[in-house]
Amino acid sequence: MTTDPGDCEVIVIGGGPAGLFCALQAAGNAGMNRRVVVLEKNAACGRKLLVTGAGQCNLTHGGDIRAFFSHYGDHGAFLRPALLGFTNRDLIAFFESRGLSMVADAGEKVFPATRKASDVLDLLLRECRERGVEIRCDEAVLSIEQRDGGFLVATGTARYTAPRVVIATGGASYPATGSSGDGYRLAAGLGQPVTAIRPALAAVAVEDHLFPHLAGISFDGVAVSLFRENRKVREGSGDLLFTHAGLSGPVVLPLSRSIEAGDVLTVSFVPGRPRETLQNDLVETVAAHGTRQVKTVLSDFRLPGRFANELLHRIGIPQDLTCAHLSKQMRNDLVAHLTAFPFRVKAVGGFHEAMVTAGGVALDEVDQKTMASRRIPGLFFIGEVLDIDGDTGGYNLQAAFSTAYAAARAIAAEPRGEPPAKARFPLPDDGRALHRHRPLHPHPASRPGDG
Repeated sequence: MTTDPGDCEVIVIGGGPAGLFCALQAAGNAGMNRRVVVLEKNAACGRKLLVTGAGQCNLTHGGDIRAFFSHYGDHGAFLRPALLGFTNRDLIAFFESRGLSMVADAGEKVFPATRKASDVLDLLLRECRERGVEIRCDEAVLSIEQRDGGFLVATGTARYTAPRVVIATGGASYPATGSSGDGYRLAAGLGQPVTAIRPALAAVAVEDHLFPHLAGISFDGVAVSLFRENRKVREGSGDLLFTHAGLSGPVVLPLSRSIEAGDVLTVSFVPGRPRETLQNDLVETVAAHGTRQVKTVLSDFRLPGRFANELLHRIGIPQDLTCAHLSKQMRNDLVAHLTAFPFRVKAVGGFHEAMVTAGGVALDEVDQKTMASRRIPGLFFIGEVLDIDGDTGGYNLQAAFSTAYAAARAIAAEPRGEPPAKARFPLPDDGRALHRHRPLHPHPASRPGDG
């Protein structure tokens, strides 16, 4: 092991979007000569960023920033200062002012106009170079120790010292990209509380799956309720996708942070029609259209034909049965299946397929305005290593950039060359509000549902 010559002012552990953005913001403009070092375990930075949104990089969402708070489960309140301190408009302005245009699709998901995550990464790396940030790849951090009012950071080849360390290692999802949960180990080793981690934004496997042969079929705008021990825990609405093992899609992924094995998901394939309403509608239809086949009635609900046929088969209704011959029991079974079809959860998809990680560094021991540890002066946590997981649609990357900015501004506000103070640091007002209400103009080539 060699010793790196000279001390650093800031060490950022992790070369993902949060780490790179924090590093370049902490370094400041070119010529400030603040020594900021990024330590990245992989051979190159941003491996997980490159696969975000199928390589297109859904960077943020185009809605009002105050609407973001509800997209982080129970932890939106913690992110409020960071999101307001560096908004989606600020993030868009950062990239566009440096030559990378942004576009919004019909769902207000924001992408680089090139639809290339590599362009986002290249811009971050270029900014780091121009501001003098030192990026050291193949430098996996083995340990962090508190030393003389600062930190000693050891890798396999060197030792670094700095008064301030930012842990930006990401979560444990997509381990093939190098995300193996290192930050949780480093935080716990310093005495920072870490909550149990689990996969989030993941598909759900169900017990005794009845529809594996219908994998790939999707349903628009269904309603899903999550039950645990016969008590409703969560609910949501959106599009549903059948998989070979169970359920996925925009309605299931956000719920996955709360789902446990043994829970029951009930799906209403006819949202807006409660059981009693649908029951009455079917009674009227049977009375008025006795010669009509039941399967044609199901087509009125815009159900995929293969699923409708499978449903009739499961209930025992012949394909050619007319409404006049639909028994009361058959009608009741049909209503029950359409309004609350039960799927018992076998498991939530593992970290290898989850988009993000739920759990992480406990939020009650982190200052929400600065991302600084409340226990250890000079230690900061940003991005997915925190106990934060957002919905799909750009919310997780926005949280990464916003928390990175909060930490960087807090670091920049401290006098240089002095050990970190225990006091909290206000975010400076640097005029970025000029960008916050600029409307987004969708690119003609943008496509709904991308990313």
